[in-house]
Amino acid sequence: MNFLAHAYLSFHQPKILVGNFIGDFVKGNLDIQFERELIQGILLHREIDQFTDSHPVVKESQLLLKPVFLRYSSVITDMFYDYFLALNWPTYHDDSLEKFSQEVYEIMGDHLPLLPVKFKNTFKCMQRENWLVTYGTKAGIHRALTGISYRTTFKSNLENATSHLMLHHDKFQMYFDDFFPELIVFSQEMLTKIQQEDDPK
Repeated sequence: MNFLAHAYLSFHQPKILVGNFIGDFVKGNLDIQFERELIQGILLHREIDQFTDSHPVVKESQLLLKPVFLRYSSVITDMFYDYFLALNWPTYHDDSLEKFSQEVYEIMGDHLPLLPVKFKNTFKCMQRENWLVTYGTKAGIHRALTGISYRTTFKSNLENATSHLMLHHDKFQMYFDDFFPELIVFSQEMLTKIQQEDDPK
């Protein structure tokens, strides 16, 4: 999953959100780098990614992309699922996507000194261009995928993926509707487990 889903799946817990957001940008011994709640968020991020990558519905949705995009199909589905979360936002949250996104930016900004350097640059672009909201538009997803394509090691063709989203829009919506409710339940249960196991009591 991508940034919007990770934000949503932090369940209104600010430091869990921070850890969940930076999960792809940290390595090494977490215990000597971050406080406990941030580590919990990082661990949740990793569990979400593992659950997503191994889920049969996600794998099936990637079959629509693999003939063209090969190894990058998983990157694309992560972006597509953020698109559908943004597109269907009122189904999952009472606040508007704009309000939710601004709250996320404020929380991340309040914890700026704790963020990895590489993520700080990403966050500046995210906030300036309001990624979390624009993920719900064709233009926003196209811009995000094009940006990623510039950073891939091999030729990815990610800049062309939006046409496949439009071509198979109803199918990807169906896959998202099947998968995301399961991911919510998994993430809630996993966060509870992580926090209980980390309880100093």
